[in-house]
Amino acid sequence: MTVNRVAILTAGGFAPCLSAAVGGLIERYTELAPDAEILIYQYGYYGLLTGDSYLVSAEARAKAGLLRRYGGCPIGNSRVKLTNAKDLERRGLVQPGQDPLAVAAERLRRDGVDVLHTVGGDDTNTTAADLAAYLRDHGYGLTVVGLPKTIDNDVVPVKQSLGAWTAAEQASLYAQNIIGEHRSNPRMLIIHEVMGRHCGWLTAAAATEYRRWLGEQEWNPALGLTKERWDIHGVYVPELELDLDAESRRLRGIMDRIGNVNIFLSEGAGIETIVHEMEVSGQEVLRDPFGHVKLDTINPGAWYAREFAERMGALKTMVQKSGYFSRSARANDRDLVLIRSMTDLAVDSALAGVSGVIGHDEGRGDVLRAIEFDRVKGGKAFDVNKPWFRDLLDGIGQPH
Repeated sequence: MTVNRVAILTAGGFAPCLSAAVGGLIERYTELAPDAEILIYQYGYYGLLTGDSYLVSAEARAKAGLLRRYGGCPIGNSRVKLTNAKDLERRGLVQPGQDPLAVAAERLRRDGVDVLHTVGGDDTNTTAADLAAYLRDHGYGLTVVGLPKTIDNDVVPVKQSLGAWTAAEQASLYAQNIIGEHRSNPRMLIIHEVMGRHCGWLTAAAATEYRRWLGEQEWNPALGLTKERWDIHGVYVPELELDLDAESRRLRGIMDRIGNVNIFLSEGAGIETIVHEMEVSGQEVLRDPFGHVKLDTINPGAWYAREFAERMGALKTMVQKSGYFSRSARANDRDLVLIRSMTDLAVDSALAGVSGVIGHDEGRGDVLRAIEFDRVKGGKAFDVNKPWFRDLLDGIGQPH
């Protein structure tokens, strides 16, 4: 397939892979198709709608590898849902009565784009598929190849999303400092709130990574430096039902014995209960353009802190959120290997005219391939029967 112009955009929340993935795509095209122009749409679908774009210069292509050293995303992200015309009209991104898909598709056609690479979650990539279908139906061929980005690791049927390993490592690092606060007050309750709207993988992986670090440390109990005080005492994810009263009794016993309790909490754990309480009391529940509850306005950590503190007799509570610390980090070595393998295949697939989302396909024996768009969706539940997660709960004495 002849490719004259390639477009790249990143969308949704940040993850520790965006910068490296953009750099990897550019490097691979420079290697295999040096004459193909590379167009960047800034701020994702926002830039596609507004025409905020630029061509990657020869100098920029030569230094694309530098992007692996950084987190964040140099080309910009946004949360824009192309099928939510009402929201886009309100934000001035389309005119009243315009079809956002048509506006975006026309931009791609006018810009002469042959291949579109999207780096994002399920919404980002399925929207790209909608664009390709629209253009195909209107006589314009477009190859779309997506890369799965989400620290929640919850894209179906992708085995491992880009950036998730790094996010777990960074959440552990964050906790190593936060849990150091456990002696700042008698009967101290610390809740480490971890991102994960529907999926508890990141919370579980971060807790596992933290306990690996814990097992490598030396202790001095005679001076109050004990492993038990630094340990995790509860891990709560959306996929496990939480008996608040029973867990509070168990945790109160720990509080009575050592003087503190440390919890890793997935932000999506028990969210239905919290939202129901808010709605019953007449409080407004805010949602984003995708219809998701705005978790930062719900504040699950504060809700659990209040409920647990009362039941276990905590004298002070601290809720700390590692999400923004984790998601903006640079990719670690393990993720860099995964990113390189996926960006290489993404370019290879694009040059062959094969659309799809690149990932290890759990429905095809975990083979790395371009997964068909109609099989891609979000909200993959974390398998709480994974042996490593059961070992984690057994290690902290939490019933399951």
